[in-house]
Amino acid sequence: MPTFAQKKVGLVLSGGAAKGLAHVGVLKALEENDIPIDYVVGTSMGGIIAGCYAAGMSPGQIEDMVLSEDFLRWINGLPERGYNYYYHQSEETPNFIKLNLSLDSILNLQLNTSLANDVSLNFALAEKLALASAISGNNFDSLFVPLRVVAADIFTQNEVVLSKGNLSDALRATQTVPFFYNPIRVDGKYLFDGGVYNNFPVDVLQRVFKPDVVIGVNVSTKIYNDYPYNTDEKLIAKSLLFLLLDKSDPARVPANGVYIQPDLDGYTSFDFAQVKSLIDSGYAKTIRQMDEIKSKVGTSITCDEVAAKRNLFNDNNPPLRFTGLTLKGFNSKQRKYIRRLFHFKNTNPKPFYIGSAKSSYFKMVSENYFTNVYPNILYDSAKSGFQLQLTRRPQKNFQVEFGGVIATRDVSNIFLGLNFYNFGSQLVHVYGGFQTGNFYKSAVVRTRIDFPFQLYLEPEIAFDSWDFLESDDLLQEIKTHTVLRRINRKYGLNVGIPVGNLFKSTLYVGGVNNIDRYANGGVFVSSDTLDELRLRGLKTEFTFSANTLNRKQYASLGKAYTFSAQYFNLREFYTPGNTSFADAPVKAAHQWFRLRASAEQYFNAGWYKPGYFAEAVFSNQPFFQNYFGTLVNAPAFLPLQDSRTLLLENFRAFNYIGGGIRNVFTLRNRLDLRVEGYLFKPIDYLQQGTNQEARKVTDLRALYFAGMAGLVLHSPIGPIGLSVNYYDDKDNQLGVLLHVGFLLYNKHSIE
Repeated sequence: MPTFAQKKVGLVLSGGAAKGLAHVGVLKALEENDIPIDYVVGTSMGGIIAGCYAAGMSPGQIEDMVLSEDFLRWINGLPERGYNYYYHQSEETPNFIKLNLSLDSILNLQLNTSLANDVSLNFALAEKLALASAISGNNFDSLFVPLRVVAADIFTQNEVVLSKGNLSDALRATQTVPFFYNPIRVDGKYLFDGGVYNNFPVDVLQRVFKPDVVIGVNVSTKIYNDYPYNTDEKLIAKSLLFLLLDKSDPARVPANGVYIQPDLDGYTSFDFAQVKSLIDSGYAKTIRQMDEIKSKVGTSITCDEVAAKRNLFNDNNPPLRFTGLTLKGFNSKQRKYIRRLFHFKNTNPKPFYIGSAKSSYFKMVSENYFTNVYPNILYDSAKSGFQLQLTRRPQKNFQVEFGGVIATRDVSNIFLGLNFYNFGSQLVHVYGGFQTGNFYKSAVVRTRIDFPFQLYLEPEIAFDSWDFLESDDLLQEIKTHTVLRRINRKYGLNVGIPVGNLFKSTLYVGGVNNIDRYANGGVFVSSDTLDELRLRGLKTEFTFSANTLNRKQYASLGKAYTFSAQYFNLREFYTPGNTSFADAPVKAAHQWFRLRASAEQYFNAGWYKPGYFAEAVFSNQPFFQNYFGTLVNAPAFLPLQDSRTLLLENFRAFNYIGGGIRNVFTLRNRLDLRVEGYLFKPIDYLQQGTNQEARKVTDLRALYFAGMAGLVLHSPIGPIGLSVNYYDDKDNQLGVLLHVGFLLYNKHSIE
């Protein structure tokens, strides 16, 4: 038997998702109070914290990591700061769910069930743990502290205790919650979250390491031996958690051990934004039990001694220098494409470093197709360097999107999106998007061909229609109706290249074939015939843009900039209706230039996030045959969420400057109060003459206001917004709008 001074201490950290961050506080308290940790075993989030500690990270370093903004970005599937590549970002659509399907050569469909994007998390684990794996020779007994990580083999329904191999693989496997993250292969097997079969692996610690003292830390709420009659109503909402995870039984800790359960009432498994509070809870609970811990451990090791041991381990780190790029699961054409992206030549390979590897990786996975690629950083002792290994996981080459919006105004619609990918010498992405509703209908088909030298070609064809005749409102009476039907048809080619990390430039050349049917004046009866304005011709546009906004609608963080230069060469075919003063059809030719610049940005000040939106347009656009036809084809300032659903006469002009403030107050997680106000200054505004002709009027006093105040809940099916909107416009002043889903529409071809 060991003497009192020789007792070995083993630490067990349970699973618990976000609540597992309380383990960091436990580690802090133990080290600060000179409690030795000789072995560590963990499951799920407990496995990640245990693995980071065993890799030679101090509790303080782990705390800094999980408190960082990057940590939240890993969890939320966002790229780290500085690695947000805009080049592959496509047009925003109103989808709220995507189903990833595998479509093989015989048209068999297979559903990929993961909900979360793991590309950032995967690389972070590989980067943070590569050196520890190299030092230990992939032997978990040779880490700073001997480690075991528990995962699950759901096919044989057995726990799997990982004791060797790549450390990042072990930690990634143990937190693969079924249906949430894609599983990865470890030693040829797909493994899942260890909590499925052993969420509190005290038995693993005792069986493998046989410590004298067990300290078991449990952050899971699943601890019931008997039916919880008094709390079953509250717990029913967590039934999926109880189905997926094994029970964390406090009785597993032996009598000579210490059981620690931090007070985490009020926290959920998804409260990753509450990191500091969770750490503090783990720390406080451990400090309260410190006398018990010291009495049972009976031995100590000072912080300086632990630091010296940790430094000795970390001093063995080889430099993180890459001597090779290994591609698994790709054919020869695909390997050539990816090597070109990474600027890596097999014939004459040159070493590269983590900055270059990381940059190339995030450039690649910014394209949705490559989110199935799994990264590894493996040490090659023969070359005294590391290999960056990219493994192709089960393919998801077909994607179906569903979305739409339900609103109190007659702008509701449904959306269907279809995506198909084919990867060879180029990456080909075929997209079809369809919307239908009373107000708006759309069909878009485009094919993007990406080349490895960072250039894409994208032919497209689109049809859109807007019907302003249907304008019912459930919350208020509509006094006047806009009599306007718009049909937009376009076809063309986009050519795009990246400009740095954040910007891309595109050149568009295409054809326009539009029809506007409208009545002149506010009174319209069923026997009236509408004016018809057809515009046909060519449009050329150069665009320089960037976008890091955190949401496609109702953003609160990030920024977006756009500059465009447009040239139009169109033929006008005008046929008057019986509300027109004209009595004969007219044909005319028009050409003009237009410059447009816009900027949107938000600043993170905690619960208050101020932002702004500004836009300026300058053009020499000519008049069409009458005022209304000219007005509807003039550039428009559209600052609010419903602006595209209204024809705002006072917010259209050939030349204007507009802008305003967007105040976002975060009341609760995912619930925002937004207060926005804008001013619109037309440099010259449009006015109707006595014969229905359009005139330009210059008036320095012309200034128009728009604003909104409302609540927005960011739900899994899109934003749920209730707002009061105001426009300084004669026909659309004060309105109330309730909507569920995204109010997103394609741009008009003349826009």
